[in-house]
Amino acid sequence: MEAGEDTEVSGATYSSAGVDLELYAEGMARLPAHLRRTQCPRVMSPEGGFAALFRLDFKGLFSRGYEDPLLVSCTDGVGTKLKLAVAAGIHDTVGIDLVAMSVNDALCTGAEPLFFLDYIAMAKDDPALLEQIVRGIADACLECECALVGGETAILPDMYHPGEYDLAGFCVGVVERKRLVDGSHMEPGDVALGIASSGFHSNGYSLVRKAVMEIGGLGIADRVPELDDRTVGELLLAPTRLYARPVKTVLRHYRVKQVVHGIAHITGGGLVENLARIVPPQVQVRLARGSWPVPPVFPWVQRLGGIAADEMERVFNMGVGMVLVVAPHFAASIQSQLADLGFESSRIGEVVDGRGLADRVVLG
Repeated sequence: MEAGEDTEVSGATYSSAGVDLELYAEGMARLPAHLRRTQCPRVMSPEGGFAALFRLDFKGLFSRGYEDPLLVSCTDGVGTKLKLAVAAGIHDTVGIDLVAMSVNDALCTGAEPLFFLDYIAMAKDDPALLEQIVRGIADACLECECALVGGETAILPDMYHPGEYDLAGFCVGVVERKRLVDGSHMEPGDVALGIASSGFHSNGYSLVRKAVMEIGGLGIADRVPELDDRTVGELLLAPTRLYARPVKTVLRHYRVKQVVHGIAHITGGGLVENLARIVPPQVQVRLARGSWPVPPVFPWVQRLGGIAADEMERVFNMGVGMVLVVAPHFAASIQSQLADLGFESSRIGEVVDGRGLADRVVLG
């Protein structure tokens, strides 16, 4: 190299490190339209700000106004079900899962979901993938009447393999203190109503994948003749059911009376573990096996993996995604309301005197 000759030094860039700012900007540009279709007049956030703004006007929700409102907050993810979404190339249904896992939890307090935020961590910038996920999130928020007010997208090339991503969701709701549903009003004679699930929802997928893919040797596109010839992907990516509409309808209808004494979202841990979280020490809930229909996808996975019956019940919802514990006089009318909204339910148990009994919930 001659003295004085210009030299060009090629330094490191964000793009060479795995983050493409132009693609990131393209992805961000696709999202506001999905947020806007979920929002209501209480959302005050300017686009492009650093935080979401939500006006604390609680009129017109469950009542004409809240006297002593409590804010309710929940967070959850989708878990290893995402690995199936990546394998199938289907990403909007897991957006529905993300909303359902937090909103369904908030409903267990009797709360009205107000707004939702998401966190999406990806291996690389992929605007089309990002939009698929957020479209599913927005669709679910619309169904739940819950505003999608924002979120965070993180590009983490050293954290995930190409094509992989992770999700987390955050829901905030409100409930009047005197109408809080916390299980404390349960009493002997109350009826446990199980609202049907759509399948595995978003729980136990490490076991599901082991049973179906590793032990059963099936691939995501393989068809299952005994289950309407659907593919493995179609069966296992059925999104978590959104219970906001039926639960809010029941709570609105009986807003003057103490009719709904407990609500439990049945997630990982099955019926017994989740229901026990809201049962007070003076009572016991006795559930009856065979009192609700178990979707055929459950015994199918059980056969493939050789899973014991008690392990199935300990891990999965077994066809019941939400339980309402209600005053017995109103059980039939609540079931009728649920049916009118397209939600099947069954009488799965009853509340008895639990004094001196060790277990809060028994399944027999």
